[in-house]
Amino acid sequence: MKDASFTPDQVLDFWFPDTGHENNPETHGAFWDERMQGGMDAAIIERFGPLTEAAARGELDHWAETSRGRLALLIALDQFPRSYWRDTPGAYAQDIKAARLALEGIANGHAGELRFYEKCFFLIALSHCEGPEHLARLESLDAFVDTITDELPECLGPMKDGLKNQHERVKDVLKAFGRHPHRNAILGRMSTPEEEAYIAAGDFPHVRSVEEVVSGDQ
Repeated sequence: MKDASFTPDQVLDFWFPDTGHENNPETHGAFWDERMQGGMDAAIIERFGPLTEAAARGELDHWAETSRGRLALLIALDQFPRSYWRDTPGAYAQDIKAARLALEGIANGHAGELRFYEKCFFLIALSHCEGPEHLARLESLDAFVDTITDELPECLGPMKDGLKNQHERVKDVLKAFGRHPHRNAILGRMSTPEEEAYIAAGDFPHVRSVEEVVSGDQ
């Protein structure tokens, strides 16, 4: 079933404002911090609740026929639920579908048609997804990470190592635990002693600020 009342441009115009943010380290850093630190929650809840629900029901799957439609669907499945259903299992319920969408988009060339910071959301969706062969999937993306960093403009040079380090940090979490332990309480999972220590430290890759990512702070 298709829902024609929503369009990819509604998502893309909101999530990727044409402000030139990518041409300045401060404005591009602010772009990322707003999205990764919950700064978009209120707007998503107010404006995109029905769209997020439609995406979760599969009514927007036809968007994936084009590269920009796929990107919009990826945001609606991977990013919007984390705001709309924050701190509930629903925040992660679309992760497997989003990961498949991202992998297919990398393989069929859709991701290659996008701007470097848009490509990052394919990587983010795949780093979010748990399940069998999660670490192997991330390791297979090393070349894709290099593609993104090679496209960064000179003014964003310091972010190159930061992006690669972030990718490695996510892989390290998977090597250690096989999953993202900070979700355990929300998903009703028991934590191992090692996971409890990790959770208590509170240094989760997905919630780090741009400054922390770029500086490599532990």
